Amino acid sequence: MQTNTWLRIIVSMQINAVLFGLGTITVLSTPELAVHAKYLIPAIVALSFGLAPFLALVVFPRMRVRTWGRHAWRQGDLISG
Repeated sequence: MQTNTWLRIIVSMQINAVLFGLGTITVLSTPELAVHAKYLIPAIVALSFGLAPFLALVVFPRMRVRTWGRHAWRQGDLISG
């Protein structure tokens, strides 16, 4: 497999974990939503699996020096400092 494919997979798994965690914490910490957790948590699982690959397409190019060029990599940006 190519490096880009591996990066997409790894970043997608990390984003999936973050989305699932945020959604689960939100549902379980809100009393009105916790009542419906039996239905909402499976929806969060499906939503996090569905959104993660698309969000990974935004994140993974930042992990390659050749995408930015060496000067831009050293300089950084708003996110990386």
